[in-house]
Order: sequence, then structure tokens, then C-alpha cells
Amino acid sequence: MNRSIFKDSRNINGIDVYYEYYRNEQPKETIVLLHGFLSSTFSFRRLIPLLNEDFNVISVDLPPFGKSGKSYSFIYSYKNIAQTVISLLESLDISKVTVIGHSMGGQISLKIVSLRPDLAQKAILLCSSAYLKRSKLPLILSSYIPYFHLYVKLWLIRSGVRYNLQQVVYDHSLIDEEMMYGYMKPFLEEDIFKALTRMIRDREGDLHSTALKKIETPCLLIWGEHDKVVPLTVGKRLTNELKNSKLVVLKNAGHLLPEERPEEVHQHIKEFIFN
Repeated sequence: MNRSIFKDSRNINGIDVYYEYYRNEQPKETIVLLHGFLSSTFSFRRLIPLLNEDFNVISVDLPPFGKSGKSYSFIYSYKNIAQTVISLLESLDISKVTVIGHSMGGQISLKIVSLRPDLAQKAILLCSSAYLKRSKLPLILSSYIPYFHLYVKLWLIRSGVRYNLQQVVYDHSLIDEEMMYGYMKPFLEEDIFKALTRMIRDREGDLHSTALKKIETPCLLIWGEHDKVVPLTVGKRLTNELKNSKLVVLKNAGHLLPEERPEEVHQHIKEFIFN
């Protein structure tokens, strides 16, 4: 079976968007992977080879994360990020996809489905964020303080990579040096903290229940039983409000499902797409 890997950046909506395109010449199905907050395409490293056996796979670094641009002038609202992903796919001449989003990427996936149901014909939400409000006004106003990005940097340093991974992974034995470096690497650049400061003021609230109930796109929700970041109760509520959805709960799993349970996630994805 012929496969090829293409890694590149394209300037979309005024910012460089890094993506990895894993082509499989046989299938017509294309999957788009969208990672979570403070993450990158690295979080799908165990899932991509499995998906590429049956699908074309495009994994995107959502601005300002990973290898994508970290412009201070870009608007980091979920709507604008979703529109940027849509424009990237259009630039690649891709007209139909299944979008898979983890955590924050799940909310952006829902934005894409809401904006372009003709493009994203199915959605798979892995521990998707939902029902988050916009940042409170004092925090938004604080983001305008000169050098506020240094406070953002200090907060991330204090929490630490290992501690953050322990919050998202149920089985802590999975945390090794490769994983820690992979999640730390994007934050070795100073510009990311300035971009995150901008994101604090740009990020709107998650899709309201009214908007969720209007989505007719088939959605598969996969959740970790012990998710500490986005609890299972959120997944159950989201399933009730998405009219054409199904919830699958993985036992003894946390928030970072693509790292923890790639084989099971892959199997549920295949069954959902092919059925």
C-alpha cells in the first residue's frame, strides 16, 4: 500500500499553520486531528500510525501551539481558529473530512461542524471541552498589562510538565522522558507566552446549549472514566444535547486518550466511520 508523509506550514489568515499530511493512496476518507490546549500534533503520535492504515490523516498544530505561528496580532478565538483550519483544508483541495478533536480541539471541531457541516460530515470528540465560559473581566483586563506574558510563563513553570501530565494521564507509568520533552518543547520559545496572553482575551465561551442542539452531524464521544480535566459528567451532558451522538466510556483511562489508549480509540473510530 502506497503511503507518503508531507510536513509543511502554510500562511492562512495571516498566520503560519503547521500540519502533517499522512497520505494513504487507497482510501477516500480523510481524517483531521485537532489537539488540546497546551498541546500539539505530538499528542497524536501513537494514534496517527493506526489511523493511517485506513485513512488519509491531517494533523494540525492549532495556533499558537506546536510549530504553528505565535503572532501577537492573530485573533485566537475558537471561531477564528476553526475558520483557519477550514481555510487550510480548502487550500489543500479537501472537501469532505471526519474531524477528530481532543479537549480544546473537540470544541474547535464543534465550531467547524457548526460553521461547515458540508465539510465536516462526522465528528469524533475525545474528552472534548464544553460549557466553558469566557475568561472573567479582571483576567482579561490584566492581559493588557505590560509583561503580563511573564506571569503566564511563571504559572506554567510552577505547575511543571510532570505535574500537568499526571493530571491528564491515569496510568502515571506512561510518563517518560520522551513524553515530557515532547510536551515541553513548544514552550521553550518566548513568543508562545505572548500569544497565550492574547488568547486569554480572545477566547470566547464554548458553544451554548442552543447551538449544540442545532448540530445534526453524527458525533462519537469517547471519554476516559477518570478524566480530571473534563469530567465524564460533561461528556454525558454533551451527548444529551447533540441530537445525533453516541458516548463511549473507556475504563481506567484519564484525559489524554490518544496517548493512553490509542488502540481502543482507533477501533471505535473505525467502527464509527465505516458503519
